[in-house]
Amino acid sequence: MALPCPFALATSTNVVEREGVAPLSEMANAVAAAQRVVLLVAASDVTLLHVKTPPLSAAKLKLALPNLVEDQLMVDPDECVVVPGNMVDGLRTAAVMQRGWLDILSKSFTSFGARSLSAVPAQLCLPHSDGNVTAAIAEIGVDIDLALRSAEQSEAGIGLPIMPESADTAASEVLSTLRMLAPAMPIILYVPQSRVIEYQQVSGESGGEFPIIIHADQWSHWVDGAGKATLNLMSGLGAGSGPQVNWRQWRWALGLAILLLLVNALGLNLDWWNMKREASALQTAMIQTFKSTYPKETVILDPVAQMHKKIDEAERSAGRSAPDDFVQLAANFGEALDAEIAASKVQGGASSVVASIDYRERSLLVHIKPDNKVSQENMKIALAARNLSLSNPSNGVWQIGSAK
Repeated sequence: MALPCPFALATSTNVVEREGVAPLSEMANAVAAAQRVVLLVAASDVTLLHVKTPPLSAAKLKLALPNLVEDQLMVDPDECVVVPGNMVDGLRTAAVMQRGWLDILSKSFTSFGARSLSAVPAQLCLPHSDGNVTAAIAEIGVDIDLALRSAEQSEAGIGLPIMPESADTAASEVLSTLRMLAPAMPIILYVPQSRVIEYQQVSGESGGEFPIIIHADQWSHWVDGAGKATLNLMSGLGAGSGPQVNWRQWRWALGLAILLLLVNALGLNLDWWNMKREASALQTAMIQTFKSTYPKETVILDPVAQMHKKIDEAERSAGRSAPDDFVQLAANFGEALDAEIAASKVQGGASSVVASIDYRERSLLVHIKPDNKVSQENMKIALAARNLSLSNPSNGVWQIGSAK
């Protein structure tokens, strides 16, 4: 966390507003304020491989890729993050990085409050021009990290750590390494501004058919390259590069919301307990009233229904007919039928309409003559006015029952 970390703050249009070098532990405020954080992983920390893969879905390819690149690795694939890239000329690019180091970076920046985090191999952020090899160096103390990119479409690039014998021989060792990696192509090399003259002098002394052109390194081409890169190493950890919610700034609002939910839940439970107690008291009172009225009844399941049943039995014992008794049903049906016959001016009276009447299950079953002139719909209206209902259980039969 104390290692110097070069950084740049850029706008959404890739205009660099600020740049510098600071320990990672001092960048928490800048990371938390940024809309998006892109890590340029050192080229020597990422290996780009090209493997032939069968046609697989994204999920299956993610599972199969570590096994496909296992033969090209010197370590266990389980210790690495393997992320698939683009498919070019039948070969799939696979970026391989040590899982432990990437996990440390992910947790560190997430703890700083990074809302959108992605990691891109540095070699894929180098600018590219046809016919040239592009390279850049990053100095870490006396050591040098070399990034080289040879083709844009195939996502081809390598990274090498160079540990020179002394600071005086660093430039010549870098240039000789580049010439071994790209012996027959012009090379464009980006170096820190303070090293431009030194590298230009060494490059001029080396000569050769294919020149090595020295330029001062600038953050603008790294920012542009990172914006165009499609390979995100963080996806190998399952982190992705989507926006992350910064819960820290919402902690008081979330605490208040949880408190309100607890208060509402407590209030609802209190209301439920009060209603349950009132219902229990009302049930007990109804049972006591039923027992005092009918002391001989020992089984009380539903005091309200049993009370209604006892009242009906008492009314019938006193001579009062129920709405679904035969006499009551027949009288009300006869009144409704006579009124409908008179309104329809049917000849022959009720005998021309009704063939027979049965009484079953507290309903009248009226068998209607097929050639009657009485409208069934009008009869339903007339019977409804007398609290009766009419239905057709079978053809030619009216079932008359109480509507109560």
